[in-house]
Amino acid sequence: MFLLFGLATRQKPLGAGATRTCPRCHNATTWARVREHRQLTLFFVPVARWKRRELEVCGICGTTIAA
Repeated sequence: MFLLFGLATRQKPLGAGATRTCPRCHNATTWARVREHRQLTLFFVPVARWKRRELEVCGICGTTIAA
């Protein structure tokens, strides 16, 4: 019997976020908003999704914070 499954973290861009100073790289830039979730796939079909959250990502260094 052959069973094909996978676990992955998916991100969907939602557009531009707020303009803020990054706590890591100290640059002022417009951050990008993303929606992230973990998902289980079975034969390339999403079966379950969990841990949904919205984040803002620094455009320079990639630091993420909760939106």
